[in-house]
Amino acid sequence: MNIEEVTPLTTRPVRRPWLVQQWRDLAFLHWPADPAVVAPFLPPGTRPDTLDGVTYVGLIGFRMVGLGPLRGPGLPYLGTFCETNVRLYSVDALGRRAVVFLSLDAERLIPVLTAQATLRLPYRWARMSLRRENDTFEYASKRRDATSSFAVRRGAAIVSPTPLEHFLTARWGLHTRAWGRTVHLPNDHPTWPLHRADLLRCDESLIAATGLPAPTGRPASVLYSPGVPVVFGGPSVAPESR
Repeated sequence: MNIEEVTPLTTRPVRRPWLVQQWRDLAFLHWPADPAVVAPFLPPGTRPDTLDGVTYVGLIGFRMVGLGPLRGPGLPYLGTFCETNVRLYSVDALGRRAVVFLSLDAERLIPVLTAQATLRLPYRWARMSLRRENDTFEYASKRRDATSSFAVRRGAAIVSPTPLEHFLTARWGLHTRAWGRTVHLPNDHPTWPLHRADLLRCDESLIAATGLPAPTGRPASVLYSPGVPVVFGGPSVAPESR
């Protein structure tokens, strides 16, 4: 199987947008993981994507802004909310690198219900906040069974991302299991503007709530981005699921 390269821009541009949105004020926390441990959490037809034999578990907090159908414009209220997700890294039989979401906390109930109904994405309604003071960003999420609270301090802009920083952020799609099939949704956005960041504190139970082992130690990578505009294309069925 030929796996696509990790590229700063997608090599599969989205020609017909299915969804439009913006991701803003993102904090990326990542811990290394054994591919054998995370493999059972991935949809059929995909396997863990690895860098030097290691895969990663990500905890990402951000603001979703202007989510809406087709080319937009996005919805100003229902389409704008805080989100925190737990994600893994996948590759399918066509060599498409992507992410797999194990949980997505969001503070708007209608988008949560819509994503659950259409794509079976594991969205959960939660009470959330994102607070900024100068270069410090604090992300909080609370739902019935799990909570997350972490803060990062934005550092210097990254001129040349490391292979790991590229691997964790340059993802041009997602895999999910919907209606008995594994599907792939492509996305397209400008090159990430990235900053290295310092993790000031982290108290979270979202990762363990997915069934994964709780991470130990500090993350291997902590990044911040002011964000990018994003479009998603329509879903296609993964080959093994046809």
